[in-house]
Amino acid sequence: MKTDTRVINEVIIAVVSSGDMIISDVGSAIDFIATVSYETGCHAVILNKEAVSEDFFDLKTKIAGEILQKFVQYHMKLAIVGDFSRYSSKSLKDFFYECNKGRDLFFVSDEETAIEKLAPLR
Repeated sequence: MKTDTRVINEVIIAVVSSGDMIISDVGSAIDFIATVSYETGCHAVILNKEAVSEDFFDLKTKIAGEILQKFVQYHMKLAIVGDFSRYSSKSLKDFFYECNKGRDLFFVSDEETAIEKLAPLR
């Protein structure tokens, strides 16, 4: 896991990239949140899609809701960056759409868009 920090519009963002799966269940999500918060002091994180279990993207497992709830509870904004075009589920696309309309959780195709979502101009 490689972590860089950036300050954008007075918001400190941790940019985490990994070729390995980091988040596979609620426990690993809590560990991730704690580690990023402790090591960087950030309350906003960008994470590459490959670091998240494929089960997350199957809404029937309910893992996505459970994991994202922890990010909200611990006041950690999250942008997952990657190519989501291979998912054909209407429910999942609706889920992404609703998350992207909010202020805390985002599913975007590139880091630049993630930064715009996590640290908007005020």
